[in-house]
Amino acid sequence: MTWPATARYGLEAAPGGLGFVQDLLNTAAVEAPGSVDLLAAPDDARAWADAAVARWAAVTGQPVPPVRLDAEEAEKLRAFRDDLRRLITEGAGDGPGAGLRAAVPHRGSAALRLGEDGVVRLEPCGSGRRLLAALVLVAVFEAQRDGTWGRLKTCRAPRCRVAFYDRSRNNSGVWHEVKSCGNAANLRACRARRRAREAGPEAKEAPGARHPHR
Repeated sequence: MTWPATARYGLEAAPGGLGFVQDLLNTAAVEAPGSVDLLAAPDDARAWADAAVARWAAVTGQPVPPVRLDAEEAEKLRAFRDDLRRLITEGAGDGPGAGLRAAVPHRGSAALRLGEDGVVRLEPCGSGRRLLAALVLVAVFEAQRDGTWGRLKTCRAPRCRVAFYDRSRNNSGVWHEVKSCGNAANLRACRARRRAREAGPEAKEAPGARHPHR
């Protein structure tokens, strides 16, 4: 069993419940052939929710009731995803969660529960889209506490923005996949620098140019 949206890109998922956040972000379509928004149609949204919630339960060991989504609920879930996705993207480079300072308010409910192992945990509550939002917000809360939140990023390539978990030692990754996005961006930057050099002050003057002050 894998995270259904993230698996589309062949990526290793973020650890624990943070993988659910990553998967929600990756339901969005990217500018690539065949890429579709998994939340665009109610049937697709329900299929994603069923698979993602089952994966969340397997990863966390916490049971989750079935999630029911109608067209209105799916639309609100897309809005939540898009706000979260935008804020993570805009906050990149300014420190973990920096973009969340301007966050559109979103809420989810959770209960404190003492487990048989003696550990107190946040248990997401609600139904439908509200339960999914609670799963996300609990995962974000826990990731902010343990320091992993800043490693969930979106690819710097404007046409990509795939959500990935940065496992580099110094948390310096900016591409979800260096070969497909990083190399292309580096090549474009190299060509831009070359054009800038060729158009610099040392470039030859155009024939017939006049110099009225000479």
